[in-house]
Parts: sequence; C-alpha cells; structure tokens
Amino acid sequence: MESKINVELAARVKNLPPYLFAAIDRMKQDAKAKGVDLIDLSIGDPDIPTPSHIVEAMKAAVEKPEHHRYPSYEGMLSYREAVAGWYKRRFDVTLDPATEALSLIGSKEGIGHIPLAFVEPGDTVLVPSPGYPVYPVSVLFAGGENHIMPLREENAFLPDFRSIPEATLKKAKLMFINYPNNPTSAIAPRSFYEEVIRLAEKYNIIVCHDAAYSEIFFDDERPLSFMQVDGAKEVGIEFHSLSKTYNMTGWRIGFAVGNRAVIAGLGKIKSNLDSGVFQAIQEASVAALNTDDKLLAGIRKVYQDRRDTLYDGLKGIGIEVARPKASFYLWAKVPKQFNSSSFVAHILEEAGILTTPGNGFGAPGEGYVRFALTVPVDRMKEAVERLRKAF
Repeated sequence: MESKINVELAARVKNLPPYLFAAIDRMKQDAKAKGVDLIDLSIGDPDIPTPSHIVEAMKAAVEKPEHHRYPSYEGMLSYREAVAGWYKRRFDVTLDPATEALSLIGSKEGIGHIPLAFVEPGDTVLVPSPGYPVYPVSVLFAGGENHIMPLREENAFLPDFRSIPEATLKKAKLMFINYPNNPTSAIAPRSFYEEVIRLAEKYNIIVCHDAAYSEIFFDDERPLSFMQVDGAKEVGIEFHSLSKTYNMTGWRIGFAVGNRAVIAGLGKIKSNLDSGVFQAIQEASVAALNTDDKLLAGIRKVYQDRRDTLYDGLKGIGIEVARPKASFYLWAKVPKQFNSSSFVAHILEEAGILTTPGNGFGAPGEGYVRFALTVPVDRMKEAVERLRKAF
C-alpha cells in the first residue's frame, strides 16, 4: 500500500553508507535464488553449534518465572561476577563487578551507544580503517566527526599515531581500537597498548578496545587484553562478546569492562534506550563463562585446521595472504586484474563463493578481500578447487 504521507529520512540516516553485511546478505539470497551451490565465506557467523551445556543451562533458566520480568539495565550481578571471574582467570585482571562491568545486548550494541555518552556534535573520534563498520556509524549518529586511522600492512596493520595531526589529537574525545583485528586478523603487542595509554593520558582520550576475537587464537599464542596493561583501566574500557568464543551469535549477549566512569556513562545511555538482556540468557552465559578451556581448545582446533587448509590453498593458487595468528578471518590481496568489489563479483559468478570486499570496511581496505573460516574443512577444500578453476 502506498504511503499517504511524505516519509523523509533524517539526514543522519540519509547520509549513512549501506550497511556492508546487509548488502552481502542480499548477494547471498540472490545467488541461492538462482540455485547456486554457495560456499559462504563472507560473514563471521560461526557454523559450530553453541556447546550443549550452555544450551541446557538456558533451558533450565527459561523455566524460572523470575526471569520473565524486566531485567536490570546493568545486568544481573551474578553475570557480572562471572565476567569478573573470567577476566581474573584468563588475564589476571581484577574487576569490581558492581562498577567495572556492564552487560550488553552483544558488543555491537555497546559500540553503537558509547559515542552517545561522550561525543558532542563536532567532536572528533579516532577510528581504525579497515574496520568494523559500526565504529564510524556510531560516531555519525552522535554528531561526531571521524578521523580515519589507516591500518597498513607496512605497519603490521596498527595505526600510526605519529601521522595524526596535533590539532586532531587535541579535539579527539574517543578512540576505537580492535585486536585481534577484524578484518585484517592482526594482533597487537604490549608496546602498542602502552603507546595507546600514553596518547590517551596526554590528550584526554577515552579508549574503547573491541576484543571480540581474543579467544579465537592459533598455535597457542594467546592475545593480550588491553586491560592487562598498566594504566588501561584509567583511560578506557574493553568490549567483549560471547558470540565468537562460545558460538552464541544469535543469543545477543556481551559485556564492557574497565573504567568505572566510562562504564557508568554507557550505562546511562542503555538505561534510557533498552531494557537489558533477558535474564535467562545471562544465566546461561554464566555457564558459558565457566566453560572448561579444553572444550574451547577443541573449537580453536577446528578453526586452526580450516585456517591451514584455506591459507595453504590460497598460497598454492598464488593469492597473497597473511597466515593469521588469531580471529577466524584471512585477509587476502586480490589479484592485480581486480579491485575488491570486482574480485568478489568474479568468484561469486565463476565459483559460487561469497567473500567480503575489503573496501566495505573502509577505503584503506581496497585491494583486499576477507575470507571467514565458517565452513567445514571439506567445503574449504572445495572452495580452493573452485578458486583454482576460476583463474
């Protein structure tokens, strides 16, 4: 039915770029409608089921009437205590669950809301690119201005803070960083985090570290938490998600930890815009956070086998790609006759393989594509063979 009123989007929405993964989903649906046997290596959505003990905990929690009412905005104390316990065991970081931890409806929600708490119209936010599209969009919603920090291969996909003008640093209110990195799979050394803390202290910048992939690592090289580094809690917070670690993307639960004033500011936005996470999910997430690491090691082994299969296959075809130490992505250079978008279109058309164009993560991602390790090894091998025939 046609609208009988003039429906006009707000400028903040009109000026948004198309959301990358919505566009990818349309490509996927179009290919399936044509009957393509699609191998989907685009979106980072784990194909491995949520561990059964978490599912069983959820079943039991759903039966409890006390969980059928509005949840608390900041999250159940038992959930925040489980988060603090996990940080202590995993990183030897001490957190006050009452004031230094906050439940989130997935880390995306927290990342999307954090600029609303601290960024005034015209303020600058330092944003990595290529990077998660929600970083710059959240800044636009708050009326802020993005200063792009390019992540280049020659600098190990770390931002070069020396290239940021002094005037920009003085205007900056907030900085996003993300390691292990999506999409490049880079990890950050302690010296990088120390540099971030010095910069934040000097220019009074709130640091927001997205650590969603810290538990998907390979070759027993465990990534650092930003919170492990002296001074981190004084300048910022860390976002985390249960989505990748425990294969819980559809459950929509995560958390933020760190500086209590920043946590309180984010909590104030949340209390006005949402009603918290369903408590049964929080209770099941307590079981998740107490999962034996042997089970998680098994999940990591699955991803490592996939990484090795795809990495070796791409190298064998002649595609330049780094061997990731963490995350479940491979960041590959496109062959010289293509750009990011044309390469994605070519292998979809010729090989029935869907990947994500690097320029969808920001202009510095041009010339790359991201492969997600979210299909079994046999399908990964088939993908390699299809790619081989597509060139």
